[in-house]
Amino acid sequence: MAEDELDEGVLLRGEENVALRLKIERETRGWSTNALSDRLVEAGYEMNPSAVWRIENGKRRINLDEAIGFAEVLGVSLQNLVGPPQLAAKARAMELIDDVVRAFRETQRAGVSLTRARDALDAYLAEHPDIREEADVMVSNAMAEEAIANFAIGPYDAPSPGEYPDDEQRD
Repeated sequence: MAEDELDEGVLLRGEENVALRLKIERETRGWSTNALSDRLVEAGYEMNPSAVWRIENGKRRINLDEAIGFAEVLGVSLQNLVGPPQLAAKARAMELIDDVVRAFRETQRAGVSLTRARDALDAYLAEHPDIREEADVMVSNAMAEEAIANFAIGPYDAPSPGEYPDDEQRD
């Protein structure tokens, strides 16, 4: 991998990311392949300097145990080690990316939960059409109140689900 590829923002994958990251991390610390190998051995991961060089240069695959050892010795998370080098080297960026992905997953789960709840209510109301109008008004009002409450406190100040056990604590 040429260093100019990193500057161009090329997003690599898995083992290629690890290979480039190992070289970057090792050189940043001023370590030789021998020094990195020695640290791996001290940490309980058998690795000779030639193997380190071959991994860094894409001549040898890395197994999961070795990746864990490298992450431990380098003091980075395994996820950070396998991430795109231009982002992974910036630990705060990786943390924030993880936060965004986690929040996205939560919204996806919440959307599925809302759809299921709405489908169940619709199925029930199909069997009880005499209460549909009142139920729809109740749902609309409750959702509007939630939206107004969250808007009033701001999107970044909104409580987490379950933070308020009952509505009386919001007042």
